[in-house]
Amino acid sequence: MEVLVAEKCGFCRGVTDAITLAHETLKEKGEVYSLGPIIHNADVVNELASEGLETVKSIDEIKTGTVLIRSHGATLKEIEYIKSKELDIADATCVLVKRVQKICQQLNEDGYKVIMLGDKDHPEVRAIVGFGSNVEIIGDISDLDGLDIHGKLGVLCQTTQSPGFFGKMVDEIIQRGFSELKIINTLCREAIKRQESAVKLCRKVDIMFVLGGLHSANTIKLAELCKKHNNQTFHLQNWQELDIKTLSGKKLAGVTAGASTPDRVINEFVEKLRAIESD
Repeated sequence: MEVLVAEKCGFCRGVTDAITLAHETLKEKGEVYSLGPIIHNADVVNELASEGLETVKSIDEIKTGTVLIRSHGATLKEIEYIKSKELDIADATCVLVKRVQKICQQLNEDGYKVIMLGDKDHPEVRAIVGFGSNVEIIGDISDLDGLDIHGKLGVLCQTTQSPGFFGKMVDEIIQRGFSELKIINTLCREAIKRQESAVKLCRKVDIMFVLGGLHSANTIKLAELCKKHNNQTFHLQNWQELDIKTLSGKKLAGVTAGASTPDRVINEFVEKLRAIESD
């Protein structure tokens, strides 16, 4: 089968840095705990677990050792609590997420009500709003109804959302006539490049595969965007999840991957797909 791979896909720098720090900390410290999965990819999490990285849901589960702050970040309260327990910290927070945390904090200090556009259940979003005292998460247009249009409003966006989502929400906010707005583009450029590359490719192929964790926000967004342009789009974690029957009648396949998907997963998928004879 003929297979094309998106020009931009796979690990971003933030993920690479987080995994590198995890390996280094495990070698140096030994007893290391990740506060939530370091990234949203089960293969990587399992690999690091085999080296000794233990993933926990709560800081209360950690008595001694080093706490690894995952790439999505942690709230200010969580960081202060870790320090109060005199635990060591290895901070793998993505540099872009750190930037948005600081912006959120500064906007609140400057008297702005902050709204964070994105998924309220995503760890990155929680880690960012945890740096402000007057912040609200807005997931869709209906969530805007209760906001006071007479105050100062600061607008941020989850880094892995699409420009389309951000633009739609900003347009709606502007039309509501808020007296003062400060809108800051906090979208990840690497995520946007991956989205553009994926959409460009999916339009050319018979079937499109998006590889990555099923809970990875940027991978889910890639799959959603590709599905709009090619209804033969499938979000899989790895080769083992492929149903060969979906390839029936297909001659040209496209492959992209989320920012937390290892090259080895992409390469294995592409090589095995190319080895299959088209109908």
